[in-house]
Amino acid sequence: MTVPPRLVPWLPKSVLALRGYRPDTFRQDLLAGATTGLVALPLAMAFAIASGLTPQAGLYCAVVTGFIISALGGSLVQIGGPTGAFVVVVAGIVAKYGVDGLYTCTMMAGVMLVLLGATRSGSAVRFIPRPVVIGFTNGIAVIIASTQLRDFLGLHIGGTPGDFVGRMRVIIGHLNSATPAAIVVAVVTLALVVVFNRFMKAVPGTIAGMVGGTLLGWLSGWRLETVGSRFGGVPSGLPPFQLPAFHPSVALTLLAPAVTIALLGAIESLMSAVVSDRMTGDRHNPNVELIAQGVANFVTPMLGGLPATGAIARTATNVRSGARTPVAGMVHALTLLTILLVGAKLAAAIPMAVLAGLLFVVAARMGEWHEIPLLLRQTKTDVSVWLATFALTVFADLTVAVEVGMILAALLYIRRVSNTTTVTRVTAAYLEEGREHVLQDQVIPDYVAIVRIHGPFLFGATDKLEALVETLDPHMTIIVVRLRNMTAIDATGVRALEDVVARLGATGRTAIFCGAREQPSAVLRHTGFAATAGELNICPNIRAALVRARQIHEADAHAARPIAG
Repeated sequence: MTVPPRLVPWLPKSVLALRGYRPDTFRQDLLAGATTGLVALPLAMAFAIASGLTPQAGLYCAVVTGFIISALGGSLVQIGGPTGAFVVVVAGIVAKYGVDGLYTCTMMAGVMLVLLGATRSGSAVRFIPRPVVIGFTNGIAVIIASTQLRDFLGLHIGGTPGDFVGRMRVIIGHLNSATPAAIVVAVVTLALVVVFNRFMKAVPGTIAGMVGGTLLGWLSGWRLETVGSRFGGVPSGLPPFQLPAFHPSVALTLLAPAVTIALLGAIESLMSAVVSDRMTGDRHNPNVELIAQGVANFVTPMLGGLPATGAIARTATNVRSGARTPVAGMVHALTLLTILLVGAKLAAAIPMAVLAGLLFVVAARMGEWHEIPLLLRQTKTDVSVWLATFALTVFADLTVAVEVGMILAALLYIRRVSNTTTVTRVTAAYLEEGREHVLQDQVIPDYVAIVRIHGPFLFGATDKLEALVETLDPHMTIIVVRLRNMTAIDATGVRALEDVVARLGATGRTAIFCGAREQPSAVLRHTGFAATAGELNICPNIRAALVRARQIHEADAHAARPIAG
């Protein structure tokens, strides 16, 4: 059956990938999906426990949303399920509104995500500035780590407060009750994950840590708290389908946390899809992906599950394990379902210290700490947005942090745009200076493509450069990015330029930048952009850029020339 052309952009990747699907492809998807399912097992339980729910809530979420997101999504090999990004907001909603409130928020967020996708707003999440994203990612990582200190150290505490300061005060006050056996198991788990991920990549570190830590606890005979001893075990199978209790009177109250879930889900899923694209060479469909995320989040509460999104670490595991199509993601979900049906007792035997060790690794990975030194080299306004978002995430509330971060970013955006307006007199010196930047009468070789950025290159506009660069003829080996008419740039803009350099470099091409004005030039210099692009590839004007392009082309031609004799 021929699909009408207007419907092709709305088809899930699973439908497109199954055309010409072969048995050897299925074998690869089967192995990758089963491996990823085993990786997802302890993480799904750990995220649920850290969120203040039972471990099976995380497993239900991973099964239901993992299958739906792979079956209906717009990414080829992305894995969906519970993630660390939701731990903080879910715990806050459960503490304030109860489990029914969480389910209502999740369903509301699901509707929002479907609307975002259906209205072709898949790229709208890029309007969230990089400092805001890094700020709340750093904050979430710190909070996740703090919630796991109790089990990592084996402290004898009935419970810990919901706020960060109160939690740390209680933990410090009970350090004398630490259990050496729990610390050993947690440290061994953490070490196994790090060692296997770095040196023995054939076996996923999460599986090695889970199995090694659990075996150590069992063989040693140490008395350790397990998933079964704390929660009474993990029930076999999925729970019955049930609509959550909905109270219209609290719908408006739950709107803000629902928006937070939707934003986090959209950001995390599209970030994960981009990672997947880079690893596979594919290109995801953001609108179809958001619709799938929305459907998954609307359905998961009906089976007792958490909110879900794209999981970067599990997606990377899926790709490294040989996944070719969305079938691998569906196999991952079915693997978890099989464990629920026949191996629930084994899952209940996992020590809490093992899950704490795994979540410490998750917190370290998701924090994106390597971004902080780069961010600190940005303008003071970008640093202030990051600090405000980070501090509010840790010490106040994630919803408040995102709201304040976005408001600050919007105000700073207005300020930056207004500062780009100048009124000056045209003089002879101005006219003479402009001659060096004029494109007319310049000889542009066929191996050079010239791209110009016109106006402020701030968050919300950076995806336009990436989209244009991808359409360029691959035979154009040198791309000149003309910055003469770029009036301002921020941290998100700098990151976009760095991504262009990396993307072109990966295909053997070179980016040259020329003609930056005062504000962009100062920001690029302050952030050390020259170290990324190359000092010689930042030119004062188009004339110098074309001279540099000829030098690069001649050097490449000389290197490619065969040696006589």
